Amino acid sequence: MARSPHSAHSQRRLSVGEKVRHALTEVMQRGEIREPLLETAVVTVTEVDMSTDLKLATAYVTVLGQSDVEPYIAALNQHAKFIRGRITPALRQMKFMPEVRFRADTSFDNYARIDALLKSPEVARDLDDQDDDGDRN
Repeated sequence: MARSPHSAHSQRRLSVGEKVRHALTEVMQRGEIREPLLETAVVTVTEVDMSTDLKLATAYVTVLGQSDVEPYIAALNQHAKFIRGRITPALRQMKFMPEVRFRADTSFDNYARIDALLKSPEVARDLDDQDDDGDRN
């Protein structure tokens, strides 16, 4: 079965996004960004979403132990051009070097909210009711 061009394009975006994520992670680990706020923080790049033309990379980040990540996001975006220059060697096979912008990753908050909902007494009661109905049949 032949792949559609659209699915191949999506696969390309995922592959490039993962390469950009690795390059960003290396820059963060080496501590190359001279920003007092970032020098002491443990910044994790959880995902990179590439635009369809691969010229824009949106990096979703979390900061270990911090509930308010907005100051860190602002600092990363302030140093985005420097970071772009530092990831260039790792991505030299790309035709265009993507512009990088940073956003807070809220997926962990969503997971925690869903987990709390699933553990709530109301949901547990509903699940118990379903189990009781299933036993009767």
